[in-house]
Amino acid sequence: MTVLELRQYTMVPERRADFVDLFDREFVETQEAVGMEIVGQFTDLDRPDRYVWIRRFPDMETRASSLDAFYSGPVWAEHSAAANPMMTEWHDVLLLKPAGEGRDLAVSAADRPPPGRKGAEGGPLAILLWEVVPDNAANFAGSVARAFPDARAVYLTDRSANTYPRLPIREDASVVVAIFDRALPADVATVNGRTPSQVLRLAPTTRSALRGA
Repeated sequence: MTVLELRQYTMVPERRADFVDLFDREFVETQEAVGMEIVGQFTDLDRPDRYVWIRRFPDMETRASSLDAFYSGPVWAEHSAAANPMMTEWHDVLLLKPAGEGRDLAVSAADRPPPGRKGAEGGPLAILLWEVVPDNAANFAGSVARAFPDARAVYLTDRSANTYPRLPIREDASVVVAIFDRALPADVATVNGRTPSQVLRLAPTTRSALRGA
């Protein structure tokens, strides 16, 4: 079962576009070269200072070795001095796992345009998060999947220990996450009487593999 990171960064005002350019140019194939998958990169349509991206690993052991290879390697050493000052906060990170068979994202590097080429037209997408008590997470994830059979994927918090503590995650989080290929409004996303605790309406960058319909 795969492991997903949903990462939300707060950017220095007016620097998000610069970060998008740097990330899409320098941090996509170079991370994948050491064993991780860059699923998608997005700008938040409602918050001009927010950048959201997703990466995936086959398991927690690979996550540890891949992150160490990248963040101890030459690419990060070369570009971290440019990347870090563009961010004011980078610790909003959720560690997730698919909420059952067939609920992982079906997306691959083949869906991503090469550097210098604009991606295929694709609209915005939405990521919805519900905060849940840990003991009810699996049941609630099933309810979400039944309520939204057209969701691209459904995840819940992976409660495994962080295998790469150099990069913190939200260890206190317990969420169910659904990903849609359209900008789904929150007022139609009530499940078992509960509305989402967070709605992310996102626009893919030109090199994002994951794109809206």
